[in-house]
Amino acid sequence: MDILGISAFYHDAAACLLRDGKVLAAAQEERFSRKKHDERFPKHAIAYCLKEAGIDASRLDAVAFYDKPLLKFERLLTTYLAYAPKGFSSFSMALPLWIKEKLWIKDLIRSQLQGYEGKIYFPEHHESHAASAFFPSPFLEAAILTMDGVGEWASSSLGKGQGNRIELLKEQHFPHSLGMLYSAFTYYTGFKVNSGEYKVMGLAPYGEPKYKQLIYDKLLDLKQDGSFKLDMRYFDYCAGLTMTNARFNELFEGPPREPEAKLTQKEMDLARSVQEVCEDIVLRTAKHCRALTGSKNLCMAGGVALNCVANGKLLRSDTFERIWIQPAAGDAGGAMGAAMLVWHQVLGKIREADGIHDRQRASLLGPGFSDREIEDFLVKNDIPYKKYEKEELYEVVADFIGDGHVIGWFQGRMEFGPRALGSRSIIGDARSPQMQAKMNLKIKFREGFRPFAPIVLREHVSDYFDMDVESPYMLLVADVRESRRIRHEDGGRKLWGIELLNVPKSDVPAVTHVDYSARIQTVGPENESFYPLLKAFHSKTGCGVLVNTSFNVRGEPIVCTPQDAYRCFIRTHIDYLVLGPYLVDKKVVPKQAEDKTWMKEFALD
Repeated sequence: MDILGISAFYHDAAACLLRDGKVLAAAQEERFSRKKHDERFPKHAIAYCLKEAGIDASRLDAVAFYDKPLLKFERLLTTYLAYAPKGFSSFSMALPLWIKEKLWIKDLIRSQLQGYEGKIYFPEHHESHAASAFFPSPFLEAAILTMDGVGEWASSSLGKGQGNRIELLKEQHFPHSLGMLYSAFTYYTGFKVNSGEYKVMGLAPYGEPKYKQLIYDKLLDLKQDGSFKLDMRYFDYCAGLTMTNARFNELFEGPPREPEAKLTQKEMDLARSVQEVCEDIVLRTAKHCRALTGSKNLCMAGGVALNCVANGKLLRSDTFERIWIQPAAGDAGGAMGAAMLVWHQVLGKIREADGIHDRQRASLLGPGFSDREIEDFLVKNDIPYKKYEKEELYEVVADFIGDGHVIGWFQGRMEFGPRALGSRSIIGDARSPQMQAKMNLKIKFREGFRPFAPIVLREHVSDYFDMDVESPYMLLVADVRESRRIRHEDGGRKLWGIELLNVPKSDVPAVTHVDYSARIQTVGPENESFYPLLKAFHSKTGCGVLVNTSFNVRGEPIVCTPQDAYRCFIRTHIDYLVLGPYLVDKKVVPKQAEDKTWMKEFALD
């Protein structure tokens, strides 16, 4: 039985296909369209899923869309009426798209899935999140916590999963939303809403929580169970075209930072303040969820679950014994959750869980390319290359990394979710004090303050970090061990904030943030591309850690195809590109490669 799950029309549209309850394929539309956070109907992602399954749409047994459009439209109308006539400009901009497309999603799905005549299911948004959190998890029973901006009405939900069923027990409703609060500060500090929140998280350690009490005093009333009310007089997202308003500006003594303007200590302090508030709310809500459900296990999803700093703090709080977080925690994962909800909860199919292994298949659920396909691409475009056997390739690349070179790493099936986990990665030497600046400014073309994540051999994680659990999806932050830290002082004055940006902070400086933390990905033998490379590097250097960042440049999605990877390679200062068993050396790539017509031939409409 084949079930297709779809998410679309807010951000990160995606598709997922289950076959007999197992995830066969899943991918975000952005990876095919090359439009970052593409919210449009995921026709390319759906086409990929159907191709991977070897079927056309007529052979699907069920289709599920990740939320209820009519209920979401009800919220839009109700909100407009509550603020009318103030919100007319915002409402008038949204209404045409709703009238033209969003209210007719069932018809749209049928028109796009030619030949499909079966039923289309519409679970609620937070049901889809909850299903994506619990059903792929390793737990037979668990508490469920979902937190995001907003679905239909819910902005967070608490629930329980047992066997093949989930039940939502409690919700917080719009406009009172942790996701919206965090996005308001994302906007105010000059970053793009729905994509820049992780920048605020990365900026936070440079600041002090100077505004934290002001947030509590003026913006929200937080209860002991984690629920809260926002003072909507300071926000504009219900009725206007921005997240915050003049009263918010007055409270924080100035207008929002202009995008790309120089960052000041004020933005750093704001980021630290809202990050700590976020952590407080997550921790209180999780503790209430534990009391409500009585479960020792927790599953998480929703955009807030991508805040790995808050996740790390929750883990260390020992509120729950074990935590599993959906790797595609945002709206993309809703496609998987919707499909799984139909399989288990609607059709009543049995769910198996062994308490150890999840059903996410390492989240390597996107397109893969055979050696023949890669070689055909290289030959067709006159790209010089050298082919290696696997063992030799790992040895050669480990030597290159040890010599300070940066590697574009393209292996196997593409990751589902926002993190590069070993298939579409840029990697380098974590011991290099220059690696963070080199990758940020010459390869990623992004803000210099942004930290990079370490990949570490699972058996050696506690040698480097204060962590003794697995983190295969890069969703937990832990501190670098005290014994590896480097403390810096200048004339008796302790360095802090942006002063620490280019100062080594440990013996793996490229992956150590200014507060001595790191966003960790543990790697075991099941990771068939990263593990042997890390083992080879560890054997040569004694170091079991590498830098891992997503294979893309600022403003673009992670690469999907060999064409995407090569395009990124020649536009940046990546030294070597590894496509499957093939290695391309930047020094021997023809200079005219940047002008070759193939760069446009593979664009999708």
